[in-house]
Amino acid sequence: MSDATEAAGGDGLAAGVAAAAAGAAAASGGRLVVLVDGRSGTGKTTLGDQLARLLGAQVVHLDDVYPGWDGLRAAAGAVVRDVLGAPSGYRRWDWATDGPAEWTAVDPDLPIVIEGCGAVSRASVALASLAVWLEADDAVRWDRAIGRDGDTFAREWDRWAAQEQDFIVAEDPASLADVVLRT
Repeated sequence: MSDATEAAGGDGLAAGVAAAAAGAAAASGGRLVVLVDGRSGTGKTTLGDQLARLLGAQVVHLDDVYPGWDGLRAAAGAVVRDVLGAPSGYRRWDWATDGPAEWTAVDPDLPIVIEGCGAVSRASVALASLAVWLEADDAVRWDRAIGRDGDTFAREWDRWAAQEQDFIVAEDPASLADVVLRT
């Protein structure tokens, strides 16, 4: 378990969010779609994986969708157009070759959790059962992200943070979220 979910309540937190998402999907009669967003190092991947396990859902990590270090906005668009659109799926980004890879299909009939910065936008929340925004102190985020990804991300931190900030200013995902959690 990551520091993010430990700090915010661990599996109990994920269970509560999963119950809220299942209830929202049942009330709407639609497909269960959970969006988990936040800046780097807030615990999105950990919470997203826990939610997928608890909900029996497929999970899409936007780290697989971003077309390179300048691709946050493009991935946010792909959430609506490709992942939740038809045909459901996404073009995986191959970070080793710094280029597009294979198309990855997503079953449009199964529950889905989409996690990553850019998941919660004005366009995507209309398609979601539940949107979650995660927050953490900058020093905590840095420690988590660099502890996870090392020097590669440390070199790109400012570049990526600028895109996060631009996205937050443009979309205000925290105000769009059904749930805001501090990790």
